[in-house]
This record gives sequence, structure tokens and C-alpha cells, in this order.
Amino acid sequence: MTILVFLIILTILVLVHEAGHFLVARFFNIKVEEFGIGFPPRLWGKKIGETLYSVNWLPIGGFVKLYGEDEAGAGRLKVDKVLNFKNPRLRDLDRAFFAKPWWQRFLVGIAGVFMNFVLAVVIFSFIFAVVGVSVAGNKVIVTQVVKGSPSEMAGLRAGDTIQFINSLKITSTAQLITETKKHLGEKLVLKVLTDGKQKSVEITPRIDYPKNQGPMGVAVSQNAEVKKYPWYEAPVVGVEEAIKMSWLIVVSLGTVVSQIVTQGVVPKDVAGPVGIAQLTGQVVQVGPLAVLSLISLLSLNLAILNILPIPALDGGRLFFILIEGITRRKVHPKFESYVHAAGMVILLALILLVTLHDITRLISGQSLLPK
Repeated sequence: MTILVFLIILTILVLVHEAGHFLVARFFNIKVEEFGIGFPPRLWGKKIGETLYSVNWLPIGGFVKLYGEDEAGAGRLKVDKVLNFKNPRLRDLDRAFFAKPWWQRFLVGIAGVFMNFVLAVVIFSFIFAVVGVSVAGNKVIVTQVVKGSPSEMAGLRAGDTIQFINSLKITSTAQLITETKKHLGEKLVLKVLTDGKQKSVEITPRIDYPKNQGPMGVAVSQNAEVKKYPWYEAPVVGVEEAIKMSWLIVVSLGTVVSQIVTQGVVPKDVAGPVGIAQLTGQVVQVGPLAVLSLISLLSLNLAILNILPIPALDGGRLFFILIEGITRRKVHPKFESYVHAAGMVILLALILLVTLHDITRLISGQSLLPK
């Protein structure tokens, strides 16, 4: 079940990401030669129109192969077109990726990241509108009364709801603490709801008190309520949540890179493919809502990693396209290909390092979920 759910999640993320590249490329009339799930060798393929749709043996990603994506072969294609203009493939040279303006190529490159962000927003919006989220309510509830404290002498009990201090309505634990500290040593009148009935009690908060007890000697908590947003408001809150989570991912990623570079160790909370599969198994046991939350989190992670200017990833390719847009000169194709090749080697080394870390954690039985 874990493997199945993991593969389904991975397929969803890849399909959404690659669909972004595919749809924008088609919009700009760029010829798409292949839309693949997984990486070769090929398991199955079917050509529909001019595009081959394939499923491949290595289920660790996907790709969209664009005609003329590798500009290193652009010169050869132009020569071939002159010598062999009857070749139907060469007649599509104006539909080659490298032949399009830089801004169109940029939009094609960033479309995958955008779609992953949109997927996260859709999931967040669904949760906010249909399922609802737990938010702090406006009731302050007594959870514990310390023996011999002013609260016990006043008759407070666990389960009571503190509604008023004198004439001030109490709606949060922070408000209760602040108001109490304003009146240390003074007699206060509390209105309390106990067993469905309201009563008044007098209490004098202590000036001197043990650190772990507080002036009243009472532990309190705020009740939780499920809040659902209307359909027109949920997407706005969903975007805000996606932006907030994206920033947290960026900060965490910076910490991870810093530790790997300076200390040569992988932080314990970092997970690669094996770790994500392990986490999926744990999340499945929690329930469908947890699985949805995991998909949104992974989708944002995929978006952030791909937008960074890392060679061999979307961000690395976008970086070179931006240079072209600013300087009006293309970076030499061979130089760019060497940079991406070097980036791929480093990326694979990092994946190997993280995977070894995942396997070690799996063997030791450590969980990725917080306890």
C-alpha cells in the first residue's frame, strides 16, 4: 500500500509539473516530441498526433521532450534543412524550442513550477473550504488547579470556563495572563461557567509565586474550533498559505545546504526518495487529509527546488535564458551543456548522500513524523 500510494503521489506531482511545460509549449506552437512519465528505458508508448506519450521503467520523475530543445544541434539542423528541405521534420524548424523568443522559452521553463504551486493552492483551498482548519476559539478553559493555590481556595475546578475578570470579557489565554499580572495582590471577581451554570468567585493573584505555577496557580488552555472558509475566500487563503509554506521551505533549504557544506552531514529531518516513501507509509496511517497535506507540501518543495538556479534543473535553464534576455546574446550552447552536465553529477551525488541517510534512518526505525 505504501509503495502504491507513493507512486500515485509521485505520478500526480510529475504529471502536473510536466503538463505545465507541455501546455505552454503547445500554446506557443512548439513541437512536443514526447511526454514521458518516469525515465527510460521505455515500458510503454503510444503516439497521438505528433507527440509520443510514454511510461518508462524508472518511476522517479518525468520529462517533456521538445523539438530543438538542444540548441547545440541547431546549426546542423539549419544546414540539413537547406540540403534536405523535403524532410517533413526539418520543415518544422520554426517550431523548434531554440527558435522561439527568449521570453516564450522562459515561460515554457517556468510553467512546471507554476503548476506545482497551483496544485498546492488547490489542495489548501479544498481543505479550507470543505474540511476546515482548527483555529483557536474564544473560550479560556481551566485544565489544572494547583493544590493550595489561590485558584483552589477560590473554588476553581478543572473544566471551568473563565468568562470575565471583573467586567472585562476574557477571550484568550494571553489576555487572561496579561490582565492577571496587572492586578497582583488585588482582589478580583471572576465570572466562571461551571457545569453549565455561571458563578462568581473572588481571587487574589499572588505577588510572589513559584515559577511553574503563576499568580493564580492555575493552568488554562484555549478551546479549538473548526473554521470553514466560503468558496470565494478559500483560494485567497490558499495562496497565502502556499506563500507562507514556500518561504519556510526556502529557509529550511538554506539551513540544509549550510549544514551539508560546513559540517558534511545531512540534517536528520531531510528526506530523499526512500525517506519520502517511508513518510508516505506513516502518513497513510493518519488518514486521507494527511495524504493531501503531504501532496501539497511535496508539490511546493518540487516547485522551490526547480525554480532555484541549479544546473540541470528548470531553474538552471531559466538562468541562462534570463542572461540571454538581459544581454541579448545567447550563452554558447556547449558551455551551457557542460554546466548542466556538471550540475547533474553534483545533484546525483547529493541524492546518493541523502538516500544513504534515508536507508540508515529506515534501518534504525526512526520516524519522520513529529511525535
